[in-house]
Amino acid sequence: MVNSKRGNRPRGGRKSPRRGPEGGSQAHWIYGRHPVLAALGNPARRIERLLVTREAQPALAGAWRAEAPGPEVQGGAEIAALLPDGAVHQGFAALCQPLAPIALDQLVARLADQDRACVLVLDQVTDPRNTGAILRSAAALGARAVIVPERRSPAETAVMAKAASGALEAVDLVRVTNVARALETLKAAGFWCIGLDAAAPTPLGKTDLTGRIALVLGSEGGGLRRLVAKTCDHLAALPMSGPMESLNVSAAAAIALYEAVRQSGD
Repeated sequence: MVNSKRGNRPRGGRKSPRRGPEGGSQAHWIYGRHPVLAALGNPARRIERLLVTREAQPALAGAWRAEAPGPEVQGGAEIAALLPDGAVHQGFAALCQPLAPIALDQLVARLADQDRACVLVLDQVTDPRNTGAILRSAAALGARAVIVPERRSPAETAVMAKAASGALEAVDLVRVTNVARALETLKAAGFWCIGLDAAAPTPLGKTDLTGRIALVLGSEGGGLRRLVAKTCDHLAALPMSGPMESLNVSAAAAIALYEAVRQSGD
C-alpha cells in the first residue's frame, strides 16, 4: 500500500446534517419518481409546485411532509409540456428552489471528528449527467460530499437531479473558487488527496484508500489539470486490460469509491 506522509495528519466526525434552506432564487423543475420523492423527503428543499398523474399519486403517501404544497393532479402530457423534450417524468414533477450552498469550511467542520471519511473532488467535470451519476455513486458508496469548482461545472438542474436519482438530496455538493486551494484545505484537515491519472505508475488497488481521503477526478476530456495533479498527495491509475484507454469519469468515480469501501471492509 502506498501510504507515505499520512501518519501525522489530524483525524476526525459528526454526521453531516441535511443542507439548509433554499439556495438562490431561480426555481427549476425536477422530474422522475426518485428525484421528486427524495426532494419531498428533504426538509431543506423548498418545493413550490408538485405535479403528479393520478396513477402516480399513491406513491406520495410515504413521502409527504406538512410544509410541501398540495399535489396538482395532471395528465402525463400536461406535465411533459413543462419539461425538456424527451424528459421521462414517470408521472412526477416538482418546481423547486435550489438547495443552499455548502462552504468547504462547513464541510470540514462537519467531518472534523471522523477517523474515516471520503469526499470526491471534480476538476472541471462539465456534463450534468456525469455529475449526477457521480452523486448517485457517492450516495450509494458512502462518500460524504462532491466538491466542484464554481466555474466550469454544471449548475443544479433537472438533468443533474434525474441522473442523481435522489442523491442530490443526500450528498453535499460543495462549490469552491479554486480546486487546488480546496485540496490544500482538505490536506490541512487530515485528508489524503488521491488524484486519478491514467499515466500514474501506481494502480489504485495498491494505494491506501482507508481513513480520511479525497478522490480527485479530472474533466471528461483533459483529465486533471497540471496544478491540481501537482497538489494531490498521490496519483493512482485505474488499470485497463481491454482496448479502451480510459473510462467515463462517472464510471471511474464509482470504481474508485468501491475500492475505498472494499479496503475499509464495509
